[in-house]
Amino acid sequence: MKEYIEERSGGLYVAGTRVSLASVIFHFRQGASPETILRNFPSLASLESVYGAITYYLANQATLDEYLKGQEQKWQDFRKTADPLPPGLAQRLERTRT
Repeated sequence: MKEYIEERSGGLYVAGTRVSLASVIFHFRQGASPETILRNFPSLASLESVYGAITYYLANQATLDEYLKGQEQKWQDFRKTADPLPPGLAQRLERTRT
């Protein structure tokens, strides 16, 4: 049986890629189609990989929702302790966003 998800360094990734399962799930929960997810992450290489990741999520939704909460908390903690961007860079990034 083909494995679509692998654990590396405490994180879950689409097998054979650097794309986190959390990234795929985020887009899926936002209503993105598998085709759109593939376009957003071309390194996934096939719709089979996208569907495999989504199926893995749906089959383990309760556990993965807890995992995602933990990942979000780690991200929030990182943002609190990270050095702020230099003022000039922060302004340029904000101009680029708008």
